[in-house]
Amino acid sequence: MTRTMRAITIESYGGPEVVRVRDDAPVPVAGEGEILVQVACAGVNFMDIHTRQGKYAQSLTYPVRIPCTLGMEGAGVVVATGKGVKHPAVGQRVAWCVAWGSFAEYAAIPARLAAVLPDAIAFDTAASAMFQGCTAHYLLHDVAALAAGASCLVHAASGSIGQLLIQMAKRMGVTVYATASTEDKRAVALARGADVAMPYDDGAFADRVRALTAKRGVDVVFDSLGKATLRDSMRATRKRGLVINYGNVSGSVKDLDPYELGEAGSLFLTRPRLADHMADAATVQRRADDVFGAILEGSLHIEITDRYAFNEIALGHARIEAREQVGKAVAWI
Repeated sequence: MTRTMRAITIESYGGPEVVRVRDDAPVPVAGEGEILVQVACAGVNFMDIHTRQGKYAQSLTYPVRIPCTLGMEGAGVVVATGKGVKHPAVGQRVAWCVAWGSFAEYAAIPARLAAVLPDAIAFDTAASAMFQGCTAHYLLHDVAALAAGASCLVHAASGSIGQLLIQMAKRMGVTVYATASTEDKRAVALARGADVAMPYDDGAFADRVRALTAKRGVDVVFDSLGKATLRDSMRATRKRGLVINYGNVSGSVKDLDPYELGEAGSLFLTRPRLADHMADAATVQRRADDVFGAILEGSLHIEITDRYAFNEIALGHARIEAREQVGKAVAWI
C-alpha cells in the first residue's frame, strides 16, 4: 500500500486559488543521489509565491515544474538514502534550500544540497537561516568580494536577506548604507548595524549616498527591487563599481542599454542566483557552517517574525505577498 502524507501542492500556475492542501499525497522515494527527509520545519519565502505564479516555469537555474510540492527550504531528519549516497546518513539532522518539496511531511532532495546541522541549531533556526543566510554569504563573499574599509548600499534593508547582508558586512568591517520604505523598517536596519538608513524618496537615495561619500559613491549596491531602484542604484555607485541585482520585487528592467553602464562610470552589473553558488556538497556545507557558526557565536541574528502551523502556511504566503512581513517566517510541519 502506498504511504501518504500531508503536502501543499500546485498542478497549475496562478493565484492562491491554485494551491491544494492534501492529506493523501504519496510519500516520495529517494532516487539516485537523493535523501528522504522527515521535515520538521520549513521556511516560508517569496520564492514560493514566484513558484506558484509560474516565474520558474522555463528556468534552467531553478528547474521546478508542475505538478509540484511547494516549499524550497527546510530542516529535518534523514530517514532514507538513495543509490550512491554516502553522506548525509540516516538519522542525521539536515537543512537545505533551493530544492522544492518542504511543505510536506517528507521531502526527497538532492543529497549535495543538504547541510548537516550542529546539535545546537534548532530546526526552526535552520529553516529560517539556510536560504537567506547562504544568499547573503555568497553575495558578500563571492560576488561582491568586499573587504574591510569598503562601502555598500543595501536596499530593502529590513527584509530577511537585507538584515543578514548588513550584519555580515559590518562583521567584515564594511560601511553600510541602507534603504527602507518606512521609519520602522529603517529602525530595523539601524538596529542590525547599518551606519545610515534612509528612505527611497523616488530615487533621491542616490543623491544622499553621493553626499555621504564625498560624491564618490559606494563600492557595491545590493539591489533586490529591480525596476523601481536599479537606475538610481547605478547613480549611487562609484566609477567601476558593482551593482548586484539579485531580485526584482518591484518588476523586471526590460529596457536597459549596456551603454548606460558606461555612462554611469564603467559600472559592472550582475544578476546572480544562489543555485549557481551551491554547486557541490562541500560548498553547501561551508556556507551553512559559516552562517550557523556566526549564529552560535552571537554575531548573526535571525529575526523569526512569524511561526505557522502546517495549515496556516497559506496565511504566511498572503502576508509576504502583501509586504506585511518583516524578517523571516517558518512553518512547523
